[in-house]
Amino acid sequence: QVQLVESGGGLVQAGGSLRLACAASGSIFAINCMGWFRQAPGKERELVATISSGARTYYTDSAKGRFTISRDNAKNTLYLQMNSLKPEDTSMYYCAVATWKRRWIPIGVDDYDYWGQGTQVTVSS
Repeated sequence: QVQLVESGGGLVQAGGSLRLACAASGSIFAINCMGWFRQAPGKERELVATISSGARTYYTDSAKGRFTISRDNAKNTLYLQMNSLKPEDTSMYYCAVATWKRRWIPIGVDDYDYWGQGTQVTVSS
């Protein structure tokens, strides 16, 4: 089992920045890819960005150029630096882990095995 705890969410004005963090614990050896998803009320959960154990990254169009995903394997922590935030970025953000049985690129919700509880990001206009 892998436990994930997100932090760093909050309220920010449009154009501002936030840095999310996700601390992993438990069966760390099982972690391959780590990703950030988001889900707004009434919408499906969607991938924002994902990063492999070797630091290969993938961003969805909504994140390209504004968000940066990174991971510190020594600290078992995943990050998401979000710049130039827009009101449409308002969502609950979730950290997720894909184990070694998954192939690159894990894009869908079903490609991930463990999930955090989420951290709320609200961007005001």
